[in-house]
Amino acid sequence: MSAEERPRSELISDCVHCGFCLPTCPTYVLWGEEMDSPRGRIQLMLQESQGEPLTATMAGHFDACLGCMACVTACPSGVRYDTLIEQTRVQVEEARHRGPAERALRGAVFALFPYPRRLRAAKVPLRAYQRLGLPLRRYLPRTLATLTDLAPPVRRAVPLPPLVRAVGPRRAVVGMLTGCVQDAFFPSVNAATARVLAAEGCDVVVPPDQGCCGALSVHNGRHDEAVRFARSVIDTFATAGVDALVVNAAGCGSSLKEIGTLLAGDPAYSARAADLASRVRDLSEILTDLGPVAPRHPLPLTVAYHDACHLAHAQGVRAQPRTLLRAVPDLRLREIPDGEICCGSAGVWNILNAEPAAELADRKAHNVLTTGAEVLVTANPGCLMQISAGVTRAGGKIRLAHTAQVLDASIRGIRLPRYP
Repeated sequence: MSAEERPRSELISDCVHCGFCLPTCPTYVLWGEEMDSPRGRIQLMLQESQGEPLTATMAGHFDACLGCMACVTACPSGVRYDTLIEQTRVQVEEARHRGPAERALRGAVFALFPYPRRLRAAKVPLRAYQRLGLPLRRYLPRTLATLTDLAPPVRRAVPLPPLVRAVGPRRAVVGMLTGCVQDAFFPSVNAATARVLAAEGCDVVVPPDQGCCGALSVHNGRHDEAVRFARSVIDTFATAGVDALVVNAAGCGSSLKEIGTLLAGDPAYSARAADLASRVRDLSEILTDLGPVAPRHPLPLTVAYHDACHLAHAQGVRAQPRTLLRAVPDLRLREIPDGEICCGSAGVWNILNAEPAAELADRKAHNVLTTGAEVLVTANPGCLMQISAGVTRAGGKIRLAHTAQVLDASIRGIRLPRYP
């Protein structure tokens, strides 16, 4: 890691240790430990920058961070904790303090999740497991049991065509990122996204065989891997002739908006990366910017909207999804108590930290169920899976949907599809 990529002392010194971040930090809420709060971790960064070795204990506190960025929203001093934790995690990866079991788990996770084809192949044994039923769960290793608990029902996917034509006059040409988990386990969300964009006058370009955008790698300090994935996305979309790159997964959108920073030192890609980053839009952003032209049919539902952390905190996109949902006739929108606290998904954090992730999911599920809503709506596949598992453990019942699916159902005049 070069000196330019290490956490800079001026960024570290921006923190005045006021404590506004504490009640928004999931790990501090769970454990009440100073070193598992944003200001505590920044203090550890300061010690390391002053020459103290990065120990296994320090690395553990950095690993425990979900990277939800709620502290960035809460901070009155504008501390760039997002930059600090991402740079520090590169140091943690280089320090190699983890034991053999944890290294093996992380190796397996990152050999699977950033690869859409491997995820699609993994659906075959998962489908068989789901058909055989839950009694098999007690024979599974802990990590596999966690994965099967989180996985949605496996359904057959219908690939999207490379081009979905606008309905009516064309207003924009957009590229669409199909994602990894979204593509493998939520193909109906991608299909709904393409239909909504087309209904609102967009030609939707969907390049086949897309790869990972690199979000999981960026958020876990795997710098070289993230750079490789980022270059691939640029090669896929930079010459596609699109006005915008539309993303329907919060973590992916957050990472792609920062792709110019990631590749700023790459002479072959820096200019194209900055250009692509400037054109990345969450689905709710571009639909709000365009304004609706497709008629909406009534959906008589009570909906609770969950802010995915990397949409609300990392991208600052909060009003747009609510505006779109409130425009659906007969839909009633309710807010979730303590909505700023992460559900515990955080990319693959819920797999690497199963017990605290489940506790956060259970807290979120309880708060969701108190709203009395019939449907929970969010904009991230990980959140859908995580909260669904929490609701199941709580013995509650609520339907779950992506924002795109709600809009698609209203535009088409159909019932909202069921999940789970």
